[in-house]
Amino acid sequence: MTKPANPPSWRKPVGMFAILAIILIWAVLVVSASEYIGQLHILAQAIIYLIAGIVWIAPLRPLLIWIETGSFSAPPEV
Repeated sequence: MTKPANPPSWRKPVGMFAILAIILIWAVLVVSASEYIGQLHILAQAIIYLIAGIVWIAPLRPLLIWIETGSFSAPPEV
């Protein structure tokens, strides 16, 4: 049996748990603010929840780069 070319990295499971933690923390923050958001006009609520549904993705790019490369910044393009 041959060894895999690239042995599994510990960064992948750590990154997976970090992604789950980011989602959990963001969901708790949004839910804790829902009492105040619920008092706003329905259009304002829709805009806030739309933005909240997109913003949590922002920290994922550097995290995914770190999982693959070990560095938080993207490698230079060739």
